[in-house]
Amino acid sequence: MAMSSGMVLLCRLTGRSLGTALGHGRGKTLTARRWYITASAAGNNLQFKLDERTAHSSLDLFKKDTGVIYRMLGIDPSLVQDTPLRFRDWAVVLADTHIDSGRHYWEITVKRSHEFRVGVAEVLTSRDECLGTNSSSWVFAFVQRKWFAMTTGKQVPVPLVGKPDRVGLLLDYKAGRFSLVDTQKAEVVYTIKTQFRSPICPAFALWDGELLSHSGLEIPPGLQ
Repeated sequence: MAMSSGMVLLCRLTGRSLGTALGHGRGKTLTARRWYITASAAGNNLQFKLDERTAHSSLDLFKKDTGVIYRMLGIDPSLVQDTPLRFRDWAVVLADTHIDSGRHYWEITVKRSHEFRVGVAEVLTSRDECLGTNSSSWVFAFVQRKWFAMTTGKQVPVPLVGKPDRVGLLLDYKAGRFSLVDTQKAEVVYTIKTQFRSPICPAFALWDGELLSHSGLEIPPGLQ
């Protein structure tokens, strides 16, 4: 399958071949949930932190593990504990709370970043694939001042102009709906429709700048 220049940029690696960007890598998956924190989200007020054990060595967590900064050089991979939880080739980090029911809302503030992805992924998603390139992750990607909805390697343009400092994410697990929200208007911009078959968690990829998550929020009245 030929890749457009935009897709090449969207699938930028941290040291892996272009073939893997298309989902042709080994695709290892975690086989035991015991490797992951399994604190279920209570009610609709999802609250989470980022799980350092999943973070690629180029990502540095801050603000009590609610934010992440991309470091171009990063940490020497040999100095980072190598566990089945960690993303080894992609600048990805997962949240520490899994979701298997309910409607949930959280927001993201992004600074000085030209390329990032925000979304959800199965708790046991492959650590050898990037978010949005497989069938176990659903994300909204920002690159070249444009937004895209991504899953299974397919990208759909999203009509949100520019890069707002803050966006909202609305999840309805049972209905299989994951939406990007314009926080200024409290309106859904685009919804990815799917069927979640296992626990999922908030997921993030970042190739420059920094990202801060805001969880524990009520669903805005206009989105109820």
